[in-house]
Amino acid sequence: MAAADRANLERFQRQIAFAPLGLEGQKRLAEARVLIVGVGGLGSWSAELLARAGVGMIRLVDDDRVDLANLHRQGLYDESDAAAARPKVQAAAARIGRISSRCRVEPIVARADHGSITALADGVDLILDGTDNFATRFVLNDYCVRADLPWIFAGVVAAEGQVLAIPPGGRPCLRCIYDQPPPPCADPSCRAAGVLGPAVAALAALQAAEAIKVLSGHGDQISPYLTKLDLWTNTLQRVDAARAAAAADCPCCKHGVYEFLEGP
Repeated sequence: MAAADRANLERFQRQIAFAPLGLEGQKRLAEARVLIVGVGGLGSWSAELLARAGVGMIRLVDDDRVDLANLHRQGLYDESDAAAARPKVQAAAARIGRISSRCRVEPIVARADHGSITALADGVDLILDGTDNFATRFVLNDYCVRADLPWIFAGVVAAEGQVLAIPPGGRPCLRCIYDQPPPPCADPSCRAAGVLGPAVAALAALQAAEAIKVLSGHGDQISPYLTKLDLWTNTLQRVDAARAAAAADCPCCKHGVYEFLEGP
């Protein structure tokens, strides 16, 4: 066995020992390519978890810079990044490089929108939602449904959040549950609701776990529910996404109308 293969087995031995994943799943992760849109709270933690899990390539897209107010809830960054106001994707890429030299990181300082998403998603196997607004999420949803690409929606505000894995092939999409994005500043993330750091990390862990299932060849194990978690009240709610889809006449996944890719 080559030295690189032995090192790979040693590094991931505890993960490979998890029977549902195994060696074959680990090999699939090493070949996987992921786009993470937004490298704030959710995106930074998810990026770290996927890099540590052995994902081969992670493309990071964000146009923001690190500041001190980010540090209580956003992984990968420290005070030196905030003091220098480093672009988040560059600070995240440097940190991931120290965590895993095996993970190829492509940092892109940009904003994902209807005009850029096709180029940004070129060649990836899955998209992770690390955004903080529904307008961008609806662009991601339209793109992924049209391109038959899996993506993982997630959002957090205050102490609660939600996650939904959206694979291609007839499963409910985001618009089956949320017909339209809320008006600007109508959702709590735009007001003074705040956010609890552990809530962000917990939802990112759920999001990364769903991504690992898909990327390792076990997409049949993703949750069919929209999972809602509140860490302050210790409550867990699961919304049957299939039931919601059955009640909705979704313009996107049922009728092939991708209006959010057309721009404002």
